[in-house]
Amino acid sequence: MPPAKKRPRAYDPSRTRTAVLAQFDRVREAVSALTEEQLAGPSGLAEWTVRDLAAHVAMALERVSRELESPAPPGAKPQLTLLEWPFSTAVRAADIADDARAAATARPGLEALYEETATRFTELVPADAGDRLVTTRSGTMRLGDFLVTRTVELVVHTDDLHRATGLDIPYDRQALAACTRLLADALADKAPGGSVEVRVPPFAVVQCIGGPKHTRGTPPNVVETDPLTWIRLATGRALWTEVLESAQVSASGERADLAPLLPLLG
Repeated sequence: MPPAKKRPRAYDPSRTRTAVLAQFDRVREAVSALTEEQLAGPSGLAEWTVRDLAAHVAMALERVSRELESPAPPGAKPQLTLLEWPFSTAVRAADIADDARAAATARPGLEALYEETATRFTELVPADAGDRLVTTRSGTMRLGDFLVTRTVELVVHTDDLHRATGLDIPYDRQALAACTRLLADALADKAPGGSVEVRVPPFAVVQCIGGPKHTRGTPPNVVETDPLTWIRLATGRALWTEVLESAQVSASGERADLAPLLPLLG
């Protein structure tokens, strides 16, 4: 019998909305300090420039506002759950890249773009409408769930901007926590079981991978790392073997090998 899946983690829509705005504001401040030379430089993501990446971050938030200006899609249930979202991203990568480059060309004034995006999000996105359906590239989702995916977009691309430009951009704690937890839960959903415990302190602990289940004492198979290293692994920004060799991850036990399961996002 396959292991039973746990009930999905609950997120407070109001707190998530606040976290999204807080992290976007920190990215906006960092982007405003970039020179034209820096904006024209490589982002580290395929052929994207830093300007393309910065425009994409604004688009990630604008997508929520634009959907809320339209009537709610038909149906009472979402087509896509929160834990299904990470695995739906790979097939959309080419379209997302094209849209980012188009946005960077159409709106070269990033300061105005970010200000408009933040204003529209603040005005259009309610704090208490988590069950309202919105349309995403992969299907309809609950607004509350879609907001959690925005923390992933913002946190991941905050790290991308840091690595591309050297700017130290602070992380909103709630945004970092939501991103870390969603990606940890996605791993547990992809490989359900209880033989390996994955710890990402201080935000997440999940059990995954089929096999003998741990019940008490120290688990025989443990993986532990920090939030940013975990996020880089889950999104393909870092390789399992490299972070293991550099001691950014500790892994004990014969089953504590996550390499076949990573990355989670495309």
